[in-house]
Amino acid sequence: MPPTSMLVSVAAMWLVAVVIPGPNFFVVARMAALRSRRAALVVVGALGIGSTVWGLAGFFGVHALFALAPRLYVALRLIGAGYLVYIGVRIVWGSFGAPAGEGRAQDGAAFRLGLITSLSNPKSAMLVGSLFTAVMPPDAAVSVGLVTVAEMVAISVGWYATVACVISARPVALLFQRGRRWIDRVAGVIFVGFGVRVVAGVVGVVG
Repeated sequence: MPPTSMLVSVAAMWLVAVVIPGPNFFVVARMAALRSRRAALVVVGALGIGSTVWGLAGFFGVHALFALAPRLYVALRLIGAGYLVYIGVRIVWGSFGAPAGEGRAQDGAAFRLGLITSLSNPKSAMLVGSLFTAVMPPDAAVSVGLVTVAEMVAISVGWYATVACVISARPVALLFQRGRRWIDRVAGVIFVGFGVRVVAGVVGVVG
């Protein structure tokens, strides 16, 4: 496959994967609606770093590594699932208390949340492995791989930044803030659901 066609294929598949709501989407949406645009964009920056890590891992053979060490793959999926369940439970629990404070002090926490969510997202591990295996030839030049990763990061950051800006717009944010507690509870349940679904999938495969 010519490099241009390969880049177009990767862009199309990655865009579809990113647009489909998952843990990354919900963490950005919740931060934008209930905290601030600034905090949401900090999360977006962290997700961009996470996409870079996953993209490089995909190009340099994470799929082959998981094939050679299936127990490592299972362990990473379970760790990711466990973190998603933890975040979900924490969000639901927090919805019964007072709203968290705003401001610059929240930037570090927002960044950590975005980065850990991205790196622990089992969807990312499976997606990049499958994508690079299907599209990228084994003898692809490093330059092509780096351009592909840059393309993936740009798509991720562009999409999630758009989500952050739209949802943090005052009319939308006010609408979300009125139902803050219920939004937190729904978001928490969704995170727990993602984690439980991953655990169920792992148990089904192992069983």
